[in-house]
Amino acid sequence: MDSIEQLISLFERFPGIGPRQAQRFVQFLLRSSPSLRREFVEAVQSLGGSVRQCPQCMRFSSTSAKVCSMCSNPQRDPKFLAVVASDSDIAALERGGTYRGYYFVLGGTVSLASEKTNGLRIKQLLDSIPARLKAGLVEVILAFPANPEGDATAIQVREAILKNHQGDALMLTALGRGLSTGSELEYADPETIKSALESRR
Repeated sequence: MDSIEQLISLFERFPGIGPRQAQRFVQFLLRSSPSLRREFVEAVQSLGGSVRQCPQCMRFSSTSAKVCSMCSNPQRDPKFLAVVASDSDIAALERGGTYRGYYFVLGGTVSLASEKTNGLRIKQLLDSIPARLKAGLVEVILAFPANPEGDATAIQVREAILKNHQGDALMLTALGRGLSTGSELEYADPETIKSALESRR
């Protein structure tokens, strides 16, 4: 396999990227200047050394500090915690411009084929709640995709929180259906995100 074919096959492994899109990426890189290709290579190489996972929200960030810039930001509201499936969902909620609370990245959604939660950080989420309650946590927002996997994940997380924090005055809500059924958070426009947050229940 030559280097062009190898790069195409690597791009095809990206979620949501098919053979034609992968070929477009490679053609773009071939037409680009050597300096842009070098910048691309250096950015990929630096992922291993400079990027780490925040121990509080579990999102990836390139800070050298112990916790990420969001978790260490005193301007964010400790009353709210949005539990999301992936890092890209945080970016989507931030684009909405209305949510100012904290986040927790669960690391995916429940697979309906197996209904297993392997790899999901439900235990870490539960372990983090007592300290968040002391800091003023009032509401946990289950911000999962509006599809069957997202709904199944919300049910499991809700049940786990209720079981482990029965005596706590903690409100559990989910995003309203400003999001159309089957939609992913990361592709929603800011107005849709805003509507989903405002109509949560």
